[in-house]
Amino acid sequence: MKRTSRTLEEMLGPIPPNVQAEVDLSFEISDRIDTLMKQRGLSKKQFAEALGRRPSEITKWLSGQHNFTIATLAMLSSFFGQSIIRVG
Repeated sequence: MKRTSRTLEEMLGPIPPNVQAEVDLSFEISDRIDTLMKQRGLSKKQFAEALGRRPSEITKWLSGQHNFTIATLAMLSSFFGQSIIRVG
């Protein structure tokens, strides 16, 4: 019996541009947070403690699957003294 190998896109169809843009932005944000943490030498646990959050929440942020609120992004920008995202 011959097996066929299909890609995810072939099985599900093309990914809509707005969904791809959302995924890309989510990963860019998580990568930015990870970079800023590393620049400060912070572990997930240390970062969580500094923000009064649980380490599991930081893990979710860094997974690229968290839907950040503007308030959280502003708080993180204030904490790091640098923008997390740039608009425009």
